[in-house]
Amino acid sequence: MSFGLPSLKVKPGHAGNVPVQEGPFGVPSPMVAGIGATKNKLGMSHPLQMSEQNFHRNEEKMNMAMLRNIQGLHAPMRLAMERKFSSQVGHLPFLPSSNLQHDVFTGRYLDIGFEDILNTPEFCEVSGQPHAVMEKSLGQL
Repeated sequence: MSFGLPSLKVKPGHAGNVPVQEGPFGVPSPMVAGIGATKNKLGMSHPLQMSEQNFHRNEEKMNMAMLRNIQGLHAPMRLAMERKFSSQVGHLPFLPSSNLQHDVFTGRYLDIGFEDILNTPEFCEVSGQPHAVMEKSLGQL
């Protein structure tokens, strides 16, 4: 009995083959092709890499499918609508946004990740004049 839930098995996703110029030793030269070209040839570094990258998306799909099976189609549609509106909350472009409401709806307010520690506004390298940023967002500059 699957109940229409997505599979929990890890399905590796591989990028398409990109022709890369190889150097004299059969390895692409990073000076010509760039470092990203060598990464495509190496493939995935760990079997769980794709699973970890898509963890939140897979968890949300599974929860929505379970909710649809239990409560009907209206429940996941309502949650999706609330999440969409919470991500579109407006603020002035020069002010930092914490997206707390969206994090609460998605359940990510409980997780501590890389962006929570190293993406704080006091470490931001880009800061602009409030008036210039507003004029640019309004299309006056």
